[in-house]
Amino acid sequence: MTGAQAPARPLPRLALAGLLGGLFTGYLGLTAVIPVLPGFLRERHDAGDLTVGVVVTVTAVTALLVRPVAGALADRHGHRTVMLAGALVVAGGGLLYLAPLSVPALVAVRLLLGAGEAALFTAGAVWIVQLAPHERRGQLIGLYGVSMWGGISAGTFLGATVQQAGYPAVWLLSAVAPAVGAALVALVPAPARTAPAAKGAGLLLRPALLPGIALTFGAAGYAGLAAFVVLHLDARGIGHGVVVLSCFSAVYAGTRLVIGHLPDRLGPRRVAAWCGVGEAVGLLVIAVAPNLPVAVAGSVVMGVGFSLLHPSLALMVMNRTDPARQGAAIGAYTSFWDLGLAVWGPATGLVAAGLGYPAVFVAGAAGAAVAAAMALRIGRPAPAPAQAAEVRAA
Repeated sequence: MTGAQAPARPLPRLALAGLLGGLFTGYLGLTAVIPVLPGFLRERHDAGDLTVGVVVTVTAVTALLVRPVAGALADRHGHRTVMLAGALVVAGGGLLYLAPLSVPALVAVRLLLGAGEAALFTAGAVWIVQLAPHERRGQLIGLYGVSMWGGISAGTFLGATVQQAGYPAVWLLSAVAPAVGAALVALVPAPARTAPAAKGAGLLLRPALLPGIALTFGAAGYAGLAAFVVLHLDARGIGHGVVVLSCFSAVYAGTRLVIGHLPDRLGPRRVAAWCGVGEAVGLLVIAVAPNLPVAVAGSVVMGVGFSLLHPSLALMVMNRTDPARQGAAIGAYTSFWDLGLAVWGPATGLVAAGLGYPAVFVAGAAGAAVAAAMALRIGRPAPAPAQAAEVRAA
């Protein structure tokens, strides 16, 4: 290998459009039912709060368990194959809503959808990195997340809107959208296959462990914000918690669009550490906010920090993993996000009940600070000689 620098690889815009479009429409179909299911369960099945909560959130169970498996299958059988299968499973699950299902059957459908979502997201997350020029991988990981959140936002809005035409219209939307996504994914040329990975490393890959734990701590602030910012601001006589949430969401997406290249340019370790600090500062500002402008300012600071934390840590995982096992690694890493929400959801509730709402945001800030410290402590990758000239320091 010569010392001359290889020319920059062009961005495959059409392929990225198909991949990101497939992710967007897949999540649109997944989340179109979210604003509708609670009313449907109460109206058609006389369900209580516990049943509603189980049916709506049970997808996280299979998503948590299937992500590493889906990543390993993508490494073995191809990322397009697994992503396409995930989109088709989500479309099939949408069609099943049209059947006269009992509550246990609805739970089974939701579990199936969780497996489809895990395959759709995890396979695409590695595929987009393969398509990206090396110097833009972190930026495209961020755009991948924007496509997912865009699909979630559009899905919840369209689901609530389409409900006016009846529940079957929502169920059809939840099937047709991911079917369109499957068609978009199928149009993208299959990526080149890497050499088979050595066996015996396990699904929970070592390179994903520390970044994943850091992501779990970073999730504490988001869990607290989503669950308690409205109640917190109401208790302080400020109100307008939805405005704070909306500002956070807008800044989260805008940051990835505008400065999503920073993990590539400055290095993921440095950016992840600063992001954890930013998230912590924003949460502390919200905890003590005396009025709405200060609370909004806190949400802006938190949104900027939290937005780039995940892609920075994900880039660390990619840099530290053999290319033939990156699907399994990203699957394992992403499972820590599901684990974080599963742990911090109830934990923030206990903190709120015992110490009050401000303590929720202080606890989230502490978690973000731990994530920042861990990012700095994660060792740099030790690439193989053949890769040493290409792998950037994490």
